[in-house]
Amino acid sequence: MRYLHTMVRVRDLDASLKFYCEGLGLLETRRLENAAGKFTLVFVAAPATPDAEIELTYNWPAADSALQEDYGSARNFGHLAFRVADIYATCAHLAAMGVTINRPPRDGHMAFVRSPDLISIELLQDGHLPPQEPWASMPNTGSW
Repeated sequence: MRYLHTMVRVRDLDASLKFYCEGLGLLETRRLENAAGKFTLVFVAAPATPDAEIELTYNWPAADSALQEDYGSARNFGHLAFRVADIYATCAHLAAMGVTINRPPRDGHMAFVRSPDLISIELLQDGHLPPQEPWASMPNTGSW
């Protein structure tokens, strides 16, 4: 058996690609537009593990509606986890993009953020960094 991918539904494909690619540094590996099925699939992966993909599924709104389907809070999904080289730099980059750091990396090891579609993303430091301000005293925000 071989792991292939995890699928998450996204409400706004452009916002999701900005988060996963520009924010987290994942790369788009392939894309499928299906006009008959009215959906777009975009696969993204971390450069170090290109075979472990996330499938971003965008279901097109109905022709008579500009509204996208509501997928809820996504808390039942759990989370995606990524190991990062510098958790402080990663969190600072995401925060500069307007992403809320829900669980700051107070311990120099773990943080949580949420994608534009409310998917929890766990960031884990490769190794361990000493606690560092402003992260060490930053409170949690929202849920993850």
